[in-house]
Amino acid sequence: MKVLLVDDSGVMRKIVARGLNSLWVDDVVEAADGVEAVAKFGDGEGFDLILTDWNMPNMNGLELVKTIRGAGHKLPIMMITTESEKGQVMLAIQAGVNDYLVKPFDQDTLQQKLERVLPCPANA
Repeated sequence: MKVLLVDDSGVMRKIVARGLNSLWVDDVVEAADGVEAVAKFGDGEGFDLILTDWNMPNMNGLELVKTIRGAGHKLPIMMITTESEKGQVMLAIQAGVNDYLVKPFDQDTLQQKLERVLPCPANA
């Protein structure tokens, strides 16, 4: 399982990456903003999921989602953010986000959200 994890906070990337690794995600590619994420994503080959923060410099998470969806990619995208207003959630869904995870969150919530958008080898 290969995930692109995008967040401008290095600490948050490490926390989420550890959480993913303790589940069934064995390959986490990290990016500090949307521009770096697009470069690392390339043609999307091999990626199973994108987890992205909303508020980042250079290219925010919403712009990243629109870029990925605009290129025709269908893989699941989950927004991980402090933005929890209904209007913001609707913007993200309209842009093509499959699910939404509000910070702060715990390991159980991360696992539940992942199970919604990805097949879980541990449960197979």
